[in-house]
Amino acid sequence: MKIIVPMAGRGSRLRPHTLTVPKPLIPVAGQPIVHRLVKDIAEVVGEKVEEVAFILGDPAFFGDGIVNSLIELAEGIGAKASIYRQDEPLGTGHAIMCAKDSLSGPAVIAYADTLIQANFELDPAADAVIWVKKVNSPEAYGVVQLNDKKEIIELVEKPAEFISDLAVIGIYYFKEVSQLKVELQSVIDNNIIHGGEYQINDGIKGMMSKGKIFKTGQVDQWMDCGNKKVTVETNAQVLENDAKKGGQLIPESATLENSIVIKPCFIGEKVHLKNVVVGPHVSIGNGTRINDSVVKNSIIQHSTDIKNAILIDSMIGSNVNYDGLARDLSLGDHTTINE
Repeated sequence: MKIIVPMAGRGSRLRPHTLTVPKPLIPVAGQPIVHRLVKDIAEVVGEKVEEVAFILGDPAFFGDGIVNSLIELAEGIGAKASIYRQDEPLGTGHAIMCAKDSLSGPAVIAYADTLIQANFELDPAADAVIWVKKVNSPEAYGVVQLNDKKEIIELVEKPAEFISDLAVIGIYYFKEVSQLKVELQSVIDNNIIHGGEYQINDGIKGMMSKGKIFKTGQVDQWMDCGNKKVTVETNAQVLENDAKKGGQLIPESATLENSIVIKPCFIGEKVHLKNVVVGPHVSIGNGTRINDSVVKNSIIQHSTDIKNAILIDSMIGSNVNYDGLARDLSLGDHTTINE
């Protein structure tokens, strides 16, 4: 089994946090999004993962430090890491084809801005599986259309009329991913473009036209990390999930003076809290200091100083200095605010 992770995008909807850190490397509940994604898939896929292929963008942004962390991630689950580059933002299909040397055998393709809780039992009759989630507003999503055998027969992007309420979440399984590779190569060779880009959907439709059977996989939880609001919500859900597994321990290196931590929370190494109420649903990165404050349902990254604040539903970057009042904030790295 292989895991293919396209992650070359800059994450513009999550700015300012993605101005200095690629979106898949933004920590949620103490771990970068892509780390959680790969570990979660490896845990539930039911087969040994032999290779994880990461498709990165510009080396100036996705530098050696990121590459090394991804190699460690793959090796941590007993797999080989392969690093590819997408030099131009030409779409999901193009991104996957940048890793064409790894497109053989069974594979999961997973976009690195989504976390899931799912059942990965695979239908042996299916050539491929597309994981979906029932949504209330299907017109805002790409959805699948099913036949009476519960097989996927069409993919429809933001349907104006009701097709189904099963939204595609960006995680796919292919029994033989080289079949997708052949169809995507045809998409590129024939310059089949939608929205100015080469899309994975056109490769999938090519497989369907040749009789390949696609089934749906259902997820229990679909946690998006596309913008600040949903990333904070995802942080809360992941903290709840981790708490059920027995996590949430406060490290010995953390210092609490006259402070209360309301679980579930993630507290990093060498965090210092003084006269603070933290939680529930708060993640605090390594080396951050918070004084005389209340923090709820928020993410604060590493090496940040917070004073005299009431923070709710907020997302604060690394190396931030904030001395202020009550806020629903989104502050990027290396910000200083005094009030």
